Amino acid sequence: MSFDPHNVDLDTADQRDVVCYMEAGENEYDGRLGARISALFVILIVSSAVTFFPVVATRFRKLRIPLYVYLFARYFGTGVIVATAFIHLLAPAYEEIGPATCVGLTGGWAGYAWPPAIALASGMIVFLMDFAAERYVEKKYGWSHGGHDEEAFDAANKRWAPNGCSNHQALHSGEQDGTIPASSNNHANDSTAVAEGKLGHASERSSIDTEDTLATERSFQQQIAAFLILEFGVIFHSVIIGLTLGSAGDEFPVLYPVIVFHQSFEGLGIGARLSAIPFPKRVSWMPWALCAAYGLTTPIAIAIGLGVRTTYNEASMTANIVSGVLDSVSAGILLYTGFVELLARDFLFNPERTRKDGQLAFMVISVLLGAGIMALLGKWA
Repeated sequence: MSFDPHNVDLDTADQRDVVCYMEAGENEYDGRLGARISALFVILIVSSAVTFFPVVATRFRKLRIPLYVYLFARYFGTGVIVATAFIHLLAPAYEEIGPATCVGLTGGWAGYAWPPAIALASGMIVFLMDFAAERYVEKKYGWSHGGHDEEAFDAANKRWAPNGCSNHQALHSGEQDGTIPASSNNHANDSTAVAEGKLGHASERSSIDTEDTLATERSFQQQIAAFLILEFGVIFHSVIIGLTLGSAGDEFPVLYPVIVFHQSFEGLGIGARLSAIPFPKRVSWMPWALCAAYGLTTPIAIAIGLGVRTTYNEASMTANIVSGVLDSVSAGILLYTGFVELLARDFLFNPERTRKDGQLAFMVISVLLGAGIMALLGKWA
């Protein structure tokens, strides 16, 4: 018996038929092509600028960007990443493929809450990949993520790295807190030693520089895989946002400014994470390319959305399944990255963390502010 939406007996009607009818929609494009095209360029410029900022701040010391400006950008971005996982990914996934949706009441999707299951699976996969990278570096270099272990000591010729920073965590966060000297200072010290005729000290300094280079390489190999997965998850989300903005209907005037802020804050999180990774000289181009990739993703997706603006239906069964699965996968990635790679690694398990209470309070407040503002944006997009 076919479903008649105009004559429904709620005692006998199939729940799936009712829900699917209520969720059904059509293409909502209503013009404003000029404004949509402008969104493409505005989001490209604004989101790219804030994504590049933390990277520029750490690589161009001559700009003399104040420490607290950089710390705000970095830890505000951390809060944004965590809030994005919960509010902008996991919640929409429930609305797209959750148990109370048309998809969630259909076939194999029925009877189980798939959004948290997919998020759990993606989070565990990221953990396994992160652990595999960690173990690979340990076996290859004899250097662990934690403190001064015996293997690291032997590999360092019976001597720890400068300032006691021989582990990944020191490189991960120490320089931003002023505990690791910039490489330019190392070169200046070398020149002074040679000028004063202290060849022995210069030779020792050269050895230290070599070990610093090896430590940078090890830290890079440990961190880059986790970051690429993070950017992969964020890009998934950005593609969906771009398609939505390109073909949105009445909600477009609200979505436009909200998504500009949304993408800018996410970009700040991407850039802040990139700024903490020590890139070896052989891949010095990579942080710039990764920032550009994020900045271009949403504009390209908006352009695609404009191309299918009269045919794309974000309420269709196919669109809901694709969006729901991608949002769930991205949620798991960002949850792991936000809590483990960013919060726990920087605040709980970082032996080189600053001991200044005022600076720590500022960092925590920046995290909470980023999470709070990003969560608030979830009211509109």
